Amino acid sequence: MNGNSTRNGNVGGFSNAEWELIRRYHRTEPAENQCTSQLVKRIKAPVHLVWSLVRRFDQPQRYKPFVSRCVLKGNLEIGTLREVDVKSGLPATTSTERLELLDDDRHILSMRIVGGDHRLKNYSSIISLHPEIIDGRPGTLVIESFVVDVPEGNTKDETCYFVEALIKCNLKSLADVSERLAVQDRTEPLDRI
Repeated sequence: MNGNSTRNGNVGGFSNAEWELIRRYHRTEPAENQCTSQLVKRIKAPVHLVWSLVRRFDQPQRYKPFVSRCVLKGNLEIGTLREVDVKSGLPATTSTERLELLDDDRHILSMRIVGGDHRLKNYSSIISLHPEIIDGRPGTLVIESFVVDVPEGNTKDETCYFVEALIKCNLKSLADVSERLAVQDRTEPLDRI
């Protein structure tokens, strides 16, 4: 994508409000040998519910389908490392990731890959959640951005396409899990709330 932005798989097309959030929370300055992109997903679940999944740096497998296991090294704080085992079928087996930012007030999580058996070198990402009304109910606008080195033998377009496909899969799974939990929340008897 050569640094272009994407929205649900299409180049460009962000609303003014989305662009403002991207400018505010997802600034990236990729080097010559890097690619970057931003993806947007609307989820029919309130921010607090979606955030309860995203903020769990120690349990990415709750919504990331390619993660089979995660072991946290330390407490859940800035600088904490996690060792992630990747399910078979991807060109990776492990990933060592560092928590860069966890902001419960603004609903922002940032992480950086610092090691592992894969080709995503100098990968960092930011995911931010924003309240929105969807179909008359509380919903969440999720924006995820990344920067990564382009591996030798690949193009920027190939690299961005691969990473975007992984993120889209993760965001779809996040939506599925969150929306399922939101439906369960709405069907609880009033005396249990």
